[in-house]
Amino acid sequence: MEATLRLLYQLQKVDSNLDDVEETKGDLPEIVKDLEEKIAALAEKAAVKQKYIDEFVSSRNKADNDIKDFEEKLKKYKEQQYQVRNNKEYDAITKEIDFAQESVKTLSKQFEDFENKMSIAKSELEEYTTTLAEYSESLSENKKELAEVSKETAEEELKYTHEREKIVARLNKDVLARYEKIRSGRGKAVSIIRKNSCSGCGNRIPPQHIMEIRRDDKIYLCQHCGRIVVSDEHATTTV
Repeated sequence: MEATLRLLYQLQKVDSNLDDVEETKGDLPEIVKDLEEKIAALAEKAAVKQKYIDEFVSSRNKADNDIKDFEEKLKKYKEQQYQVRNNKEYDAITKEIDFAQESVKTLSKQFEDFENKMSIAKSELEEYTTTLAEYSESLSENKKELAEVSKETAEEELKYTHEREKIVARLNKDVLARYEKIRSGRGKAVSIIRKNSCSGCGNRIPPQHIMEIRRDDKIYLCQHCGRIVVSDEHATTTV
């Protein structure tokens, strides 16, 4: 267990160095990530909006074709009105004319409705497209700036990353998972005894617990901040 505790302290040191490297990039990583998420979400909305437009176009065109069909029928029925031989035939044709005229009226209203909806959807899509272009331009600029900063720290980052990989390979998976969980919530997962207190939160550690920690026979968590506390001797030794 002593070796594990030493490894955990060394891992925390390496992660702190990686955090320092990451800090030199400022808010750029978060800005890039945020822009990428916004672009993805907006692109999806634009795709859905385009689908609506395509559906409106299809429905509008169908209404237009149906109007033309009924107008052709109206022309035909009106010609037939002059050729009827009795009242029964006249009534039948009149009924067809009335139905065709009502259909043209209904379809014309539908056509206008589809046109209006399509116009609104196109306007919204144009707004999406404009915003996407702005986001894309901003993303490109920030990515370029981030790449320049990352280039300056690449060697240092690579060094610490390799060190981290070597340490992680020697740690038990459950112990590593525990470390990562604490680190994600506390920033730093491991602290040492400093002036009989936890270096992570500054709270005093009872003498009995200090003795237990210095035995190096188990993982001890600070009762106040929940960090893994290791003996101060591990701060001056390597593994």
